[in-house]
Amino acid sequence: MKPSYVIRQLVAKALHIKQLTPDIENEINYELTRLGHISDTDYEALELLMSEMDAGRIRLVPNP
Repeated sequence: MKPSYVIRQLVAKALHIKQLTPDIENEINYELTRLGHISDTDYEALELLMSEMDAGRIRLVPNP
């Protein structure tokens, strides 16, 4: 099975722009649903995103 890097790319995008936008969040949720599981690497990426949000370095952008 070919590994998917979409979740890590989305997390990297959020970290780069220092925002978790509704579009990024929806794409992450879609990928999680589509894959039906999460790899260790994707889990670590999502943990990093959540810890950055908890520390206030990533802003959650509300729906318009």
